[in-house]
Amino acid sequence: MIKNGSSKSVVKLHVNGDSHEVTIRSADTLLLTLREQLGLNGAKRACENGDCGACTILINGEPMHSCLSLAIESINQPITTIEGLKASNIQETFVEKWAIQCGYCTPGFILNCHALAETEPNATDEVIEEWMQSNLCRCTGYQEIKEAVKTVLQAKTNKI
Repeated sequence: MIKNGSSKSVVKLHVNGDSHEVTIRSADTLLLTLREQLGLNGAKRACENGDCGACTILINGEPMHSCLSLAIESINQPITTIEGLKASNIQETFVEKWAIQCGYCTPGFILNCHALAETEPNATDEVIEEWMQSNLCRCTGYQEIKEAVKTVLQAKTNKI
């Protein structure tokens, strides 16, 4: 960490497999840093208090609300945003299953689904429900989202 003579520090964040130098204050959230300094707008700015999940990203493979995570706490941690899942079939599955409406919550659900598929590919309906509770969708009844998650998990277990 390099101090630049003010209350800001230049640090390296490892985002989507690449190292990025950013200038942060100790109070800067990861959401703010990703959006304003790196131009990664997939994590959405919504409630900013951890209730909706629109800002979900992965840190060390675990879903986290970037509005509650300080950028300084993420130094030396692998961070994945929706932009880092370009090669993932999850996005395609969500589209095929109509698990998107306006799309605002979709990145958070996709990242949660990715983490669930990596850690618990044989998840039960109850586990899926628990994992998806950290994200809110104001446009749908969640059935399509659950179907997309189940399809992704089924494809994952068939590949193992």
